Amino acid sequence: MRLLAALLILLLCAQAQAQEALRVLNWRNYIDPQVLADFAQQTGIRVDYQTFTAAEELDAALASATPYDVIVPSHFQLGRLIRSGQLRPLEMARLPNRQNIAPGLLAMLAGVESADRYALPYLWGVVGLAIDPQRAEASYGGPLPNSWSLLFSERQASRLRGCGLSMLDAPEETASLWFNYRGRNLPQYGPRQIERSLQPLLKIGPQLDALDNESYIKALGERRLCVAMAWAGHALTAAQRNPQLRFQVPEEGAVAFIDSLAIPANAGNPDLAYRFMDYLLQPEQAIRNARVTYFYSPLKPELQVHQDLATERPMQVLGTDERRRVYMLENLSAQQKEALDHFWGDLKKTIPCCASDR
Repeated sequence: MRLLAALLILLLCAQAQAQEALRVLNWRNYIDPQVLADFAQQTGIRVDYQTFTAAEELDAALASATPYDVIVPSHFQLGRLIRSGQLRPLEMARLPNRQNIAPGLLAMLAGVESADRYALPYLWGVVGLAIDPQRAEASYGGPLPNSWSLLFSERQASRLRGCGLSMLDAPEETASLWFNYRGRNLPQYGPRQIERSLQPLLKIGPQLDALDNESYIKALGERRLCVAMAWAGHALTAAQRNPQLRFQVPEEGAVAFIDSLAIPANAGNPDLAYRFMDYLLQPEQAIRNARVTYFYSPLKPELQVHQDLATERPMQVLGTDERRRVYMLENLSAQQKEALDHFWGDLKKTIPCCASDR
């Protein structure tokens, strides 16, 4: 009888511990590890923390049977996730630290099918150009234009090929920038028109040394790339190893993104999810994550911790002229996304670095 009682107690303890496990899915290298450790220590909640490197990996994870409690989708994914019923509407009363978020970021999310009801900004940034000026100008044969033509013009890209070129493995961002560079708006085109309009990129592919979202950071830091399409935080991370590296917003514009905290509809522990999300929105935690990742903080500019960061690292704050050239990444229909993904597969086949992926 005592043995049975002991086994029952152990079973109940095991169940309690299982209930106190939070499953999080976030972008790789997108949090201060100490923030995770402090949350676990302060709350006693075990965090099963998993990562991904491309938006498509998050889509695949959500399509699996694994229930996640907190995910970090990019804003262009939110409309589709909301329409398909994959996100849980947030109870804002359980997120008092929402008051620390910059109203402008919340307004941007509100413009995406009222996504501010389902997600809250975590970190944000822009996709621009990371350039190693000395190496790039030597290869180019003179001063560089502040233009996407360095990657999107076959002639100009060929002048830089010897010093290393890279684009992100990010179909939505790349296609949006390509259309914007040509004075067009991606969502206004049908699936067939999208594939036809992107065809010139197939001639750029063979000149690229990398098409990825992670290894290019190290390559920039080690000066193996001279011009790269880059997320701002990644470029600034690489600049810690290569001080000559600079990040810039091209004259044609750069696309902005907001990566947000959200709770999937099938979350197993939504109560724990709220505790974790609110913890991350504390000013001290949000600024710690911004410091470590080099992406932009979601906090109100007037908060002291944000002002301190801007003083310490002005490179993590966009200038007025740069902000004017930044636009939000657009949403695509399922048909447009399918056409874009089909083209992206064709593009990868042209790139020497991606041969192992075929």
